[in-house]
Amino acid sequence: SVPVPQEAGPTMVGDEHSDPHLMSILGATKRTTLGNNFCEYYVNDAPRVVLDKLESLGYRVVSMTGVGQTLVWCLHRE
Repeated sequence: SVPVPQEAGPTMVGDEHSDPHLMSILGATKRTTLGNNFCEYYVNDAPRVVLDKLESLGYRVVSMTGVGQTLVWCLHRE
């Protein structure tokens, strides 16, 4: 068998306009990457851990796509 590499983080979870309360629940920190004029929220968790946390808060994955070597999930909460 061949081991499947797993991304271990950090995981980008929001932009500068994201809900601060939700970002706090996820344990995210806001940072600005050198050269960007905007902030993003990151956590050190792997994406699967973040998705599990969001599921426990009532979010559901509605779509997923790849952009280059980046995976993007779109979630919705009823």
